Amino acid sequence: MPVAVITGASKGLGHALATALAERGWDLVLGARTADVLRESAHKVEAHGTRVVAVAGDVTDAGHRAELLAAAHRLGGLDLLVSNASALGAEPLLRLDALPLEGLRAALETNVVAALGLVQEALPLLRAADAGTVIAVSSDAAAEAYETWGGYGASKAALDHLVAVLGVEEPRLRVWAVDPGDMQTDLYAAAVPDDDDPRPSPQSVVPGFLRLLDERPVSGRYAAPALGAEL
Repeated sequence: MPVAVITGASKGLGHALATALAERGWDLVLGARTADVLRESAHKVEAHGTRVVAVAGDVTDAGHRAELLAAAHRLGGLDLLVSNASALGAEPLLRLDALPLEGLRAALETNVVAALGLVQEALPLLRAADAGTVIAVSSDAAAEAYETWGGYGASKAALDHLVAVLGVEEPRLRVWAVDPGDMQTDLYAAAVPDDDDPRPSPQSVVPGFLRLLDERPVSGRYAAPALGAEL
């Protein structure tokens, strides 16, 4: 069975992706910071009959990243790495003139440095796979200028560029930055707590991610809602 590692997998988009892959027979290594929430999420996912390993920890910790990949190795290898764990840099989000620099550093450390560290450590397993794939969950804020989203958007723009370069440097892999669009998640609620407008569920954008895995287009940046709408 193919094996995937998903970070930020205890809830939201990470949990939705894990569920969809389990339904397709994937074995999974799920990572997140909150151990009890992660265990509950993993228990729900493994009900689909696949092997699921929950590894609690922070992606900025090299030891945690090593644990994720060691678990994948024990399951038989690594076919897909999904970097979904994210940090906002400030909760709620702030204008750049008020953004704490330590918050920006935290966003860069989680969204860029840790994501690259995980890719670097995963490359031997991904290169050995028949269809090695990296998905980095991006954001519309990486490409558009939205007030208060500057720090988070800058970190996601940097992640997009790393993904683009990795796609050139690793032509045998598929490397995609995927913008899931607006979603009803805890991350968005923490970013803009006063915004009560209805938003799509994370489950609603999963078909776009699955289409990428099915069709394996060239490495690059994609928008999951648009892909799903074309199905």
